[in-house]
Amino acid sequence: MKRHHSSIDRHSHNPVKHSQLGYWQRFFSRATTRILAWYFILTACSGLVAILVTREIFWHRLEQQAEQITLRKVEVFRGITQEQNSMAQPPFSDDLAAVLDTYFSRYLYVPATVEVADSAIALIDKEITHYTPQTPLDLLNQRPDLIADWSQLTQPRHGEVTFTNESCWLYRVEPIQIGNEQAGVLVILYNTAITTRQANNAVLIVLEVATIVFIVAAAIAWRTAGQVLAPLRMLTQTARSITESDMTQRISVKGSDEIAELTITFNEMLDRLQLAFNSQQEFIRDAGHELRTPITVIQGQLEMLSYRPERQPQTLKLVMDELDRMGRLVNDLLLLAKVERPDFLKPKPEELDWLTEELYLKARLLADRDWQLESKGLSPVTLDRQRFTQAVMNLVQNAVRHTQPGDTVAIGSTSKDEYLHFWVKDTGEGIALADQERIFQRFARATEIDQDDRFEGAGLGLAIVEAIVKAHGGWVELSSQLGYGSTFTLVMPLIAKESTTDESDSHRRGQSSHHRLSGNRTASTRVHNSGG
Repeated sequence: MKRHHSSIDRHSHNPVKHSQLGYWQRFFSRATTRILAWYFILTACSGLVAILVTREIFWHRLEQQAEQITLRKVEVFRGITQEQNSMAQPPFSDDLAAVLDTYFSRYLYVPATVEVADSAIALIDKEITHYTPQTPLDLLNQRPDLIADWSQLTQPRHGEVTFTNESCWLYRVEPIQIGNEQAGVLVILYNTAITTRQANNAVLIVLEVATIVFIVAAAIAWRTAGQVLAPLRMLTQTARSITESDMTQRISVKGSDEIAELTITFNEMLDRLQLAFNSQQEFIRDAGHELRTPITVIQGQLEMLSYRPERQPQTLKLVMDELDRMGRLVNDLLLLAKVERPDFLKPKPEELDWLTEELYLKARLLADRDWQLESKGLSPVTLDRQRFTQAVMNLVQNAVRHTQPGDTVAIGSTSKDEYLHFWVKDTGEGIALADQERIFQRFARATEIDQDDRFEGAGLGLAIVEAIVKAHGGWVELSSQLGYGSTFTLVMPLIAKESTTDESDSHRRGQSSHHRLSGNRTASTRVHNSGG
């Protein structure tokens, strides 16, 4: 049993370790971490390469300076030799001693641009007769072959030599000539280890500074990346908080970079989704509200049919009437739902005068009214003929519903300032000022009185009119007064715009009505007023 328990303990899960493991997994999977990790790697690699290249360049320049120093030492010696030769007096040994003494006394005062790493020796008869304090005599004594090689040179030479301690020195050999005789050679040495040390010290300084700068830059980059990517985190939080009941969350837009563009696109997507959800919910709510009554009526009539079979014809007629009303209601709701779709309109070029006359001929067949065609615009227009006809006929049916036989219903059109104006005017009961905004809402009615059962509706007619006109990029103007009738004017661009759900023009519904025959409104000679 103990073994069993120990086995269980050995394989048991530690919640704290798993929690920490999950945290680090999430940490390293974050976009900020991965972006900054690549940023740090690239920066470190770039900095390392830059430092190594800088070291090589710096070392190469120091080497060039070393060569210049040795050459300058030789040129100084040549100047002293030429000066001594111009004043040469026997014996020869005195001239040679004077040249070397003069040179080595001046050598200590020759300025150097880098750390003093050069030295000089004079070889006479393969022996070192003069040397500077920095001369590595112990190393030279270990290389008698090198001393012998330098002593027999008759032409200047320079190169590089490595001693037994693996130290590397640059050398430049200059033959010593007094008069026409060669007495020995002058050797200028330069310790490259000092140059290498200087280069390494400079690299270490650069590396220290770069490390500090890298740490500071990393902290700034981490904070900046967090601020730059904050809209993405906000986008994630907003997406998680969105539900069908709450789609009001939006992300504030800052700047004009790619993140801001993504934020704008996301907000626009939320607007479209909210519009679609609202339309869907509104459709369901409206359908449920309006279909409840006819369904209840049909259900009640069918339940009573078994008790009163003699009323079957009347029941079936009532049921069919309710079903027809439900069908019209569903079709109207579907039409309002389609308004949001981009293919709702199919605009084509039309002649306004012929379209107006055609709509007038259709309208006068609906009821016994005093029908009048007031004006026909002569401008060509681009619109969806079917949708526009539906909007106008809804206005005509609305006028018929609220007028009596003998009342006047007038239709007319004109074009003004690149806009089409099409109106339906009646001399019916009119609309109260308090109702003039409300009647454009779904299922809203200005009055409960319906004079003709053929045009009884659910209150969607004017909502459909407004939706069609807005889809064309226009608006509806209403002028009405109780007891004096109403005038509905459809104002649309002569060239229909793409389908839109913009509410920016909705305030124009309450504007004052048009004035008949104003502007360039022209009556056609082929038009005559006639009664219904």
